[in-house]
Amino acid sequence: MSGGREVARAVDALRRGWAVNIDGLVVLAVETAGEDELATFDGDRPADLLISGSRAVTLKLANQRDAVPTGPVRIARMPWIALADATALADPALDLKTPLKGPFRTLPLQDAKAAEAALRLARMAGLLPAFFIGGDGGADLASVSAQAVMDVHHAPSLTVASRARLPIASAEKAEIVAFRSEGDSAEHVALLIGQPNGTAPLVRLHSECLTGDALGSLKCDCGPQLSGALAAIGAADWGILLYLRQEGRGIGLVNKLRAYALQDQGFDTVDANLRLGFRDDERDFTVAAAMLHQLGQNRVRLLTNNPRKATGLEAAGIKVIDQVPLRTPTNLHNQAYLDAKRVRSGHRL
Repeated sequence: MSGGREVARAVDALRRGWAVNIDGLVVLAVETAGEDELATFDGDRPADLLISGSRAVTLKLANQRDAVPTGPVRIARMPWIALADATALADPALDLKTPLKGPFRTLPLQDAKAAEAALRLARMAGLLPAFFIGGDGGADLASVSAQAVMDVHHAPSLTVASRARLPIASAEKAEIVAFRSEGDSAEHVALLIGQPNGTAPLVRLHSECLTGDALGSLKCDCGPQLSGALAAIGAADWGILLYLRQEGRGIGLVNKLRAYALQDQGFDTVDANLRLGFRDDERDFTVAAAMLHQLGQNRVRLLTNNPRKATGLEAAGIKVIDQVPLRTPTNLHNQAYLDAKRVRSGHRL
């Protein structure tokens, strides 16, 4: 089985509440584990817990570690930590509702690479980055190497699955191209507007946002950015919009809604993601670069306010010859969100 297919099988297993073997480290996702599955996984002794370093900071566990807590943290599982208690440890949205017991004790992490791969798999599955580890996963469990998980991120294997003419409101001459990735169930699309004319296309990298793009959410600026980008590319006569299935800065729809709940408690969008156990931005722009390479476009004018997008494309071999700002109106509901993007994430708004 190829590395990409191994990763896809492991992601599917985590979503179904099944254990996964990563280079000998057997893990079971806290979010999807059931009582029966956990009892089997525990066997004769409670399996320990694995959480992200940023979640460990929130739980005040980082001061027990010698190193800066940027990597996974292993927590000794006391007998009183049942599934509900582990869920409360994993989900910061429950912090105000479920005061945590203690004390907790961290343990040395022997397989850091496999543990880091587990957290990446959780993000790919759209799950909270928290696991029971070291238990009994049974004989027929999905197995994947940590290297295969890393390779999916750094060298995505994309193929063009389908393409068709798609006239849209802002450009009647447009074509949509769908891409599939071997190690990911997400289907990314490119919308080509106009015809190549020998110049670098105006390109927009737009990350999927169900709430903003489809439901008209006022909490973000995604919907206006999408319509503004389509209008700008249409006016430029030649360009490409890449619609990337990386909801919520790459943490997935369910986790994005958890971040919304944390924002309602007073955290900004960066701190909400960190409290969930993710980085402030988990998106991987190498997939966008791979799409552009497949389309034969290695030089672009990038329509963005986010310098990280240009850096990500450049690192993957796409020459960004110009960065064109994309301005959208603000409202009372998204002002704090936009301020956080500017102050905390370096967006040039």
